Amino acid sequence: MQPEDGPEQIRKRFERKLPRTFHGHSISVSDMLVLNKAGVVTSYYVEKEGFTVIAGFIRNGSSGAPLSFDTTHFHIEGKEGSWLAFDSVIIDGRQFFLMEHETYGKEAAWVVLDEDGKLIVDNVYQGFDQTVLQQIKDYLNPTQNITEPQVQDLPSGNSKEKQPLENWQKYMENGEYLRSIESGEEQNYSFIDGNKNNGKKKNGRVSVLKKLRQKQAEIAKRSGKPAQQMEATADMERRRK
Repeated sequence: MQPEDGPEQIRKRFERKLPRTFHGHSISVSDMLVLNKAGVVTSYYVEKEGFTVIAGFIRNGSSGAPLSFDTTHFHIEGKEGSWLAFDSVIIDGRQFFLMEHETYGKEAAWVVLDEDGKLIVDNVYQGFDQTVLQQIKDYLNPTQNITEPQVQDLPSGNSKEKQPLENWQKYMENGEYLRSIESGEEQNYSFIDGNKNNGKKKNGRVSVLKKLRQKQAEIAKRSGKPAQQMEATADMERRRK
C-alpha cells in the first residue's frame, strides 16, 4: 500500500493489472478488503458501487478475553446499566470495542473499551473518528515526560552544586564584550560582577600633580611666600641635586 491508498485506489489498481505476487482473481462484488493503515485495521465489503465497512470481521482476541464483538450485558466500572459491543477496531495489533448503552442506545454517549474491559475513551459521539483513533494511539504510545536531573546530596568535597564565584571568576565568566567594558571602567576586580561602572571611573580620581600643587599652596600660605616663589625655589633645589 501507498500512504494515500484507500479501498477505491486499490480496486482500480487491481482492475488495471494484478500484482505479480498476487495469484487470486481481480477484486469483485462480495470480496473483503482488509487494510492495515498506520496500524489501524479496517475491513471493507466490496459492493457493486463502493464499499461497506464491516465491524468485527477480523477478531484477534483470545477466548479468555472478557470482551469480544459478541459481548452483551457488560457492566462498566463507574457507569450505570449494561452495555453491548457494536463496533470494533484493531490498532497496533490490539482490538478496541465501541460500546453502547443497552437501555438508552444512541441517546447516551458511547465509550471505547479494550479487550480487558478497560475504559480507554469516554464520551464518544462520532464512532471511531480521527479524534478517537488518535486518543487510542496516545494510550498505546504515551509520551514520556523528560524531567530535569536532580542535584544529589554528596559527601563534603564531592557536591555537584554550583559554588559561588569569586569576583575574578565573575570577571572571566562575564563574556568577552562585557569583560572588556568592565575591566576598562571599574576600579578593581571587586567591582567586576556583570554590571559595569559600580564605582568611580579612573578619570574621576585626583591626580598626583594636583595634590602636589595643593600641598605647595598650603605651605606657601603658612610661610607667607607666594605659591609661584615656592615652586621656583623647589625647582632650583631639584636642579642642584
